[in-house]
Amino acid sequence: MNLCKDSDIKVAVESFTDPGDPGQAITLPPSIAAVLDTALARRPDAPAIEAASGIWTYAQLDEQAGRAAGVLWALGVRPGDRVAACLPNDLDIVAAFHGTQRIGAVWAGIGEALSVAEQQQLHDTIEPAVVLGGPRCLLTGPAVVGLDRWTALLEAAPPAPAVVTDLDAPAGIAFTSGTSGAPKAVVHSQRNMLLPGAVLVATRGWGPELRKGDSFPLTILNLIVLSTLLTAQACGCAVIMNRRDVDGVAEWLTGRRVTVWNGAPAQVYDLAQRPQLDLGTLREVWSGGADTSDALRRAFADAHGLVPRSTYGLTEAPTVVAIDPPGEIWHPGTSGQVLPQFDVAAHDDEGNRLAPGELGELWITAATSGPYANLWRPLLGYWADGGVRPAEPGPTKTGDIGTVDADGWLSVLDRKKLVIIRGGANVYPLEVERIIAGHPDVSKVAVYGTPDDRLGQRVAAVVESTSPTVDFEALADLCRRELAGYKVPDHWSRVDALPVNAMGKVVRPGLPEFVAAHGITETTGGHR
Repeated sequence: MNLCKDSDIKVAVESFTDPGDPGQAITLPPSIAAVLDTALARRPDAPAIEAASGIWTYAQLDEQAGRAAGVLWALGVRPGDRVAACLPNDLDIVAAFHGTQRIGAVWAGIGEALSVAEQQQLHDTIEPAVVLGGPRCLLTGPAVVGLDRWTALLEAAPPAPAVVTDLDAPAGIAFTSGTSGAPKAVVHSQRNMLLPGAVLVATRGWGPELRKGDSFPLTILNLIVLSTLLTAQACGCAVIMNRRDVDGVAEWLTGRRVTVWNGAPAQVYDLAQRPQLDLGTLREVWSGGADTSDALRRAFADAHGLVPRSTYGLTEAPTVVAIDPPGEIWHPGTSGQVLPQFDVAAHDDEGNRLAPGELGELWITAATSGPYANLWRPLLGYWADGGVRPAEPGPTKTGDIGTVDADGWLSVLDRKKLVIIRGGANVYPLEVERIIAGHPDVSKVAVYGTPDDRLGQRVAAVVESTSPTVDFEALADLCRRELAGYKVPDHWSRVDALPVNAMGKVVRPGLPEFVAAHGITETTGGHR
């Protein structure tokens, strides 16, 4: 059920039944260009976007999106062209996204925190017709439009022509973080960018009271999907946060009446250390982008009375594939329940589907039964050589090793590519990291393999800690109590801060070299 939809407003071309209310249908807008239509008809003066530089109502967002579409058209952007944004979290990036979609162009974000070489690499991959560049954009050239020029152009924006867009045409590009090598440019349709919001709004019972806060950069496509595209389908408000430090996050949460907040485990950890904060408006806290330990969930619940909702997401999905249900129910070691538009199962190395609860690589397909059957579509492909290179037919292979039980609870053991093979036995770094992360002196941890002449690889762990000294032997004892001996790290290091990307995930390529340059290392004499 689309909770902000009046019965006399006809804006949807597809409907499907909400399993929580079989008598009602939820609706998918016919295009991203139409995603604001319901709210405009019902609540035009309600806040749609709240950001550092102000608040826009739905009517104002609609006007600004129209102006952005007109400017982009005047700059020569046409359907199928790419528009890239290297902008901070604020009103401009939201309007530019909606404007891009209204003229059938393809949106892509380029992270502000990237180096000039990294920004250039993404630029060269997609060859955008226009780059909207903020203060941290390091790109140059005739395609780059700075914020000052963009603002001036918006003042006298001509109207864009009406463009009929295809729900299944390319609409957004998401760059994978990857475990090594160059990022891939994943191409998604409007359908797959709209579907997550429609399903989450329906299954979690959200409506106009929703004030969803996101502090991850909106240059990440998943965050566009989970902010403005989601909240518009609830007629709620997207609270676009421009701070990621604990003081800034706390200020946004307490001062902007956020009801649902999506943060990284490190941010959840920091807030758990501040039980004095009044987070009384929060109804849900999501933890995603990296593994959320059971200890962290308990610590946050003890401090603030809410159990963080663990999530499992995928750039290729896009975004959330599994999430804990609303409320306090959760299962230790899991990353929530699979959302109803998906069928997720573990497969063996020969591609055989495994029984519920068995360990294998997680593959994703569309649900084939129930009210959400066949709504999801796989990614369109990857942008390369000036066009979309179609994805391989068949299920989407996640590269993650895990299980899905008979009730849909999903557990991830680790990335397939990150498995450490120690003396012929598989060691999954995430399994070890979850144990180490439970120690109070550890704020972040990464486990990786190091070469060994005898065993092939040994297990190494590097911890980020606020403590100037870490008792590595105590950490090793903790692992020995919970894990088989061959999984206990042989080598331990401490660093002041692990390298992370914009989503808070540890940057694993080059990690051994980083530890060698920055770490304090000790060998504990682990399992032989």
